[in-house]
Amino acid sequence: MKKNNNRSSAWLIITIALLSMIGPFSIDTYLPSFPAIEEEFGINRSLLLQSIGFYLIASAISTLFWGPLSDRAGRRLVILSTLILYFVASMGCALSEDYNTFLLYRVLQGISASGGMVAGRAMIRDAHDEHEAHRAMSYVMMLFALAPAIAPIIGGWLHQAFGWRSVFYFLSLYAVIIVIMSLRFLPETLAIDNRQSFHPAHVAQMYCRTLKNRRFVFFVLTLGSGFAGLFLYIAGSPTIIFNFLGLDSSFFAVQFIPMTSGIIAGAFISAMLSHRLKAKTIVILALAIMMLSSTLNIMLMTAAELTIFTVIFPLVVYATGIALAIPGITILTLDCFPNNRGTAAAVQSFVQVMLSALTASLLVPLLSASPLHYAVAQLLCILLAIIFWLAGSFVRRSEVVIVDS
Repeated sequence: MKKNNNRSSAWLIITIALLSMIGPFSIDTYLPSFPAIEEEFGINRSLLLQSIGFYLIASAISTLFWGPLSDRAGRRLVILSTLILYFVASMGCALSEDYNTFLLYRVLQGISASGGMVAGRAMIRDAHDEHEAHRAMSYVMMLFALAPAIAPIIGGWLHQAFGWRSVFYFLSLYAVIIVIMSLRFLPETLAIDNRQSFHPAHVAQMYCRTLKNRRFVFFVLTLGSGFAGLFLYIAGSPTIIFNFLGLDSSFFAVQFIPMTSGIIAGAFISAMLSHRLKAKTIVILALAIMMLSSTLNIMLMTAAELTIFTVIFPLVVYATGIALAIPGITILTLDCFPNNRGTAAAVQSFVQVMLSALTASLLVPLLSASPLHYAVAQLLCILLAIIFWLAGSFVRRSEVVIVDS
């Protein structure tokens, strides 16, 4: 019986990991197609970058709806319904004849992709105790990390073989596959007795309470700022590959495979340490690694010749650090609201995705003049993350409000 439970848990983790990969697939698979999309729609790079920014903004805002809905209707219903909506949006992107239509369906992709991400995080915590949830979240992170590596490679292959529209047909097919897996392997983890009201007044009250929990807010901002330091290199990868390094679309693997290796390594280390160290200790270690990598990045950009190694190596170290931090911070934030984990996950996702959207839309276009600008921006991101972490850590226990209703 225990073996069957372990097998069920493994398939749940795998399915949620594949579900979480929709986000990076939605962003990274069409990066190698940027020049072709720009040419077909008659737009420039800055305008096309808005298709990432709009996607992320839509994803961030919609989490505030999907989180409370998953606390009321259940995790499984939210996952299945948003996957169907994502299929429609991806097909719309593939069939778009102008940029405005394409951008509209990108917004719909963002709205739908966020539902599974929020409900999946809550489902992991529902189904495991604290230590097992940390380890399960680390395993999800390890599988999730494959997406940034293989997404641009798949996108590059599809683009070269069939054109840029095939990328979005692929995303449509991916949604269908995850629907089938979800029907088979994802049970409902939210008990009937734990379901919360979806009345607008109750939802608004819950969000007000999350914002009053200072430790929750600071820890959420820690993760959002730290991840922004990695995401600026993801959103800026066309500029880094095409402009700074002078390479073509077949070289996206040069950036994304090493970066993914760092994420997998960080997630694996986090899983191994979860039974030996407290989550806070692991997060402190992760922040130290990210700070060291950002400092090294600055040094290489100012004193060394610009090469693939000098650009990618600090990024790998930083990716290891953020992957080490994510499971611990996620568990710490969700546990602030044990009976409203969907809502807590929604706020966490909102902040992380919104900061990523601002990074792609506002920050990345300002960094295109020099690789050093990217390094400085990353250093500022991790400094902010450390400040937020220290602020949250010094909140007195008596001031931490745990909301159970």
